[in-house]
Amino acid sequence: MPGKKTPAGDKNPVRLSTWDDEVAEKSLDAEAFSSPPELTNAELVHLRVRVIALENLVIALLTQGSDQQLAVAREMAAYISPRPGFTQHPLTIHAAAQMSDSVDRAERFRKRSKL
Repeated sequence: MPGKKTPAGDKNPVRLSTWDDEVAEKSLDAEAFSSPPELTNAELVHLRVRVIALENLVIALLTQGSDQQLAVAREMAAYISPRPGFTQHPLTIHAAAQMSDSVDRAERFRKRSKL
């Protein structure tokens, strides 16, 4: 009825997320989340340039960092390295080596800038 008000207890609970809505969940295209689209060559080049810029920025920041900050960066590199008895994933091993190399480069740059 248009003018009839319902008691507060009769109201449907407010949904805080669309994932709670079965209709919305069913309407999503499952393939949209299964695999990302292929990157074009221009996108890959742009991504590579951005990664190089970020890497150099991190090295510059580490150069100005304290000895404790450099130690924490090395500790994090050791932390992500695979533990004995666990699967040795090449990307994780390479990432840990890159982190350690970045700290080494920062230390070399720090010594050079003190001259």
